[in-house]
Amino acid sequence: MESQKSNGGFESRGEKEVMVANQRRVGTCETLVRILALALTLAAAVLLGVDKQTKVVPVKVVDSLPALNVPVTAKWHYLSAFVYFVVANAIACAYAAVSLVLSLADRGGKRSSSSSALGLMLTVLDMIMVALLFSGVGAAGAIGLMGYVGNTRVNWHKVCDSFGKFCDQGAVAIFLSLLGSIAFLLLAMLSAMGLHKKINK
Repeated sequence: MESQKSNGGFESRGEKEVMVANQRRVGTCETLVRILALALTLAAAVLLGVDKQTKVVPVKVVDSLPALNVPVTAKWHYLSAFVYFVVANAIACAYAAVSLVLSLADRGGKRSSSSSALGLMLTVLDMIMVALLFSGVGAAGAIGLMGYVGNTRVNWHKVCDSFGKFCDQGAVAIFLSLLGSIAFLLLAMLSAMGLHKKINK
């Protein structure tokens, strides 16, 4: 009997050690993904926020006269979809920084009802960031596509032939933001898994 009890004690102790190791691994993974989400959304916001290009464009006023060379500047804040994109990424970046601090503080403390409440709040907010970033990527992507290919039905000409640098920089920013939204989606899944383990303990 005593040997069975001692074996049971060793098994339960071993299970606890494995669970603690798994939680540390998940916690470390979550921290790294939060840092990645912060970096990606910051890079996307800054990259599009400084996007500007000036080009001299020939404009014909009258067919009989030669074209006038007019300097035209393309800036991100001329398009409301790009403004929304930059604001959405700035919000997601700020949230990633705050949530990183909160999750690190929570890992250092004891598990309690407040810890579970924080986990639930982070899961919900992570999902909100996913929706916010996907909407920003969709809005900016639609305008960007219009700039690349135009729309002959409404007589909107493509502008990326003239403003190639502006469009290329915007495309990179959209791609980075898409990666950031995927990182937040992964965070929501990790948070949900961690919350599930805390509740079932």
